[in-house]
Parts: sequence; C-alpha cells; structure tokens
Amino acid sequence: MSLRRTLAVALKELRHITRDLRTLFLVTASPAFMLFTFAYVFSFDVDHANLAVMDLDKSQPARDYIAGIFSGDALSMVALADDYDTLDQLLVAGTVDAALVIPPGFSESVDGRHVAQVQVVIDGSDTIAANQTIGMIAAASQAVATEIQPLPHELSVPFDLRARAWYNVTLRSLISMVPGLIGVVLALPALALSLGLTRERELGTLERLFATPIQGIEYLLGKVSAYVLTGISSVFLAWLVAVLWFQVPFRGNMLLLILLTADYFVASMGLSLVISNWVASQQTATFIVLMAFFVPSFFLSGLVDPINQASWRSVLSSSILPTTHFITISRAIFLKGVGLSYLVAPSVTLLGMGVAALVTSLALFKKKL
Repeated sequence: MSLRRTLAVALKELRHITRDLRTLFLVTASPAFMLFTFAYVFSFDVDHANLAVMDLDKSQPARDYIAGIFSGDALSMVALADDYDTLDQLLVAGTVDAALVIPPGFSESVDGRHVAQVQVVIDGSDTIAANQTIGMIAAASQAVATEIQPLPHELSVPFDLRARAWYNVTLRSLISMVPGLIGVVLALPALALSLGLTRERELGTLERLFATPIQGIEYLLGKVSAYVLTGISSVFLAWLVAVLWFQVPFRGNMLLLILLTADYFVASMGLSLVISNWVASQQTATFIVLMAFFVPSFFLSGLVDPINQASWRSVLSSSILPTTHFITISRAIFLKGVGLSYLVAPSVTLLGMGVAALVTSLALFKKKL
C-alpha cells in the first residue's frame, strides 16, 4: 500500500466534490437542510388546543372553572354546545380539538368538597396530539381546582409528587428529536460516496484506474477519506441549525462530536462501499442506500420510539444500523454533555462496523472488467 497513491486518490476526489455543485451540496449542505425540514415534520409538541364547552350544570362554580381553564394561552374556547350531537359535528369538522363537558351536580361536588368529575371528549384520530391535549386540560384543571374548591386545613394530600427533567427541562420533543435527527441526515454523505463510485462505473473512468498501479485498498481509502473530510463540514452546519435555530442546548465537547461523527462516517460509508460493489447504476445505489439505511433509521433506531429490549428481533434490527449508535452518541453529547468514557460501547461498535465493511469492500473490489 502506498500512502502517496492513496493521497492522490483523495485529492482527486476532493477536486471532484468541490467542482460538482450537486455533490458538494449533497455532502455538505444537504444534512443541515434536511435537519431543518425533518425537525418540523417530527415535532410532536402541542402547545395550543381549541375546545368546545358543554356546561350542563350552569352554576357559578362551573363558570369559575371554565374561566380558570381558559385563563392561559394554551387552551381556547371556540364553541359552546348544548348536546353531544353538536359536539360530534364540531369534532368531525375539525373545528375543535376536544370538548369539555361539565355534568349536572358539578357545583354540589365542589361545595361538598368531593371529587368533581369533568368529561373530556377528544378527537383521537391523532393519538399523540390527543394525549398531549388531555395532559394540558388535566394540568389546567388541577390548577383551577385549588382556587375554586376551598379545602379545610386538616385535609392534606397524602403524596406530593414533584417531577424534574434534568436534560430537557421543558420536555419539548424538538430538544430530543433534533440531536437524533442529526444522525439520520448525516447519512447523506455516505449516499454521495455510493453515487461517486457508481458514477465512475457508468462513465467508464474506473477502467482507466484499472490500468494504473493503484491498489484496491488505496482507491477505497482515498475515496472514503475525501468524503469523510468534506462531510465534517456538514456537522458544523447541522450543529448551527440545531443550536441557533431550534435552540437545542449543547453541553458537550465539539471536538468529541467531530471525532465520533468521523467514526460514524467510517461505518456508514463502509456500508455504502459494500453496496456500491454490487450495483452498477446511480439510481440503483440511491434506492438501496435509502431503503436499507435512511428510511429504517426513522423507525428502527430509537429515534421516535424506544427500542423494544424484550424482543431480540427489535434489538438485532436496530443494532445493525449505524444510525442507532450515533443517535445515542449525539443525544448524550448534546443534552448530557458526557465524555468519551460514557460512549465507549457505541463508538467501538461503529468502528467495528466500519472496519468490517471496509474489509468486505476490499474483498469484493476487483481491478477487472
């Protein structure tokens, strides 16, 4: 193996990347652009809900309760109803997100210091929004209850449970999703590498390399080095989008993030090399890379839902994705500010995947037509 020939291949590929605007955009700017787009798509935060109210009690405590519920900015009363048919029409039309039903006897329960029941009729077609809306109504009701129900001093709540989220104080989904999405969008430089290899086959330039003394390992390492180096710039752009636009806290070390991102690039690009050795067209390479790694990363890597540790199939299918391990790294560095000692397992796993993929690619790569 010649270091000089490897560097020559890397420099040649760097020149191609910088001259081809489409490849340059795919390697450097496209991850930040996709992060900006996907973060809004996968944002599950519900900060406002429109409600309808059906007051069957029509008492002063009921009116006080209604006034207290809508005193903040999270909930708005947009309609009044007299029966369930009207509520159904409002929910079907999408005019309201939920309906609040105050049953008869509400005032007697409040005055008698009993539990006052209130019904919430929710549009359950979107379960995530429904659960968050219920939580918003429950929190607002709890706050109003302390004002409209005069509890005697001798009564006390048996447990006072107070929760505190350390690494995401507001529990906003964006704070968790954006660092995870960085791992998904940073798979695009690996796609660019796969396209670069198949493009040389389509254009016939690979045949000229076969006539040179360049060895397979020099050619593959030179290619990967060029895309890893240019891909590092995409990390900075994605970091800027996460921190400056989405206000995601960054508590870790930037050098550590760059180092482990390079580790992730080696793993993902190694797998791209394996794929490129089996296909001969850019369209096929694009389809396989997206379907094998990019798309499953949204659903199998723990990005949205936690990995089911009780199922070995779920654990296995997620473990073979480099994105799964980098999501763990990215979230830990961004939100927890941990050091390398806490990230040994995912880092070593990515390195092992990359080395294995490069060895496999080298075994498959033949300097012959």
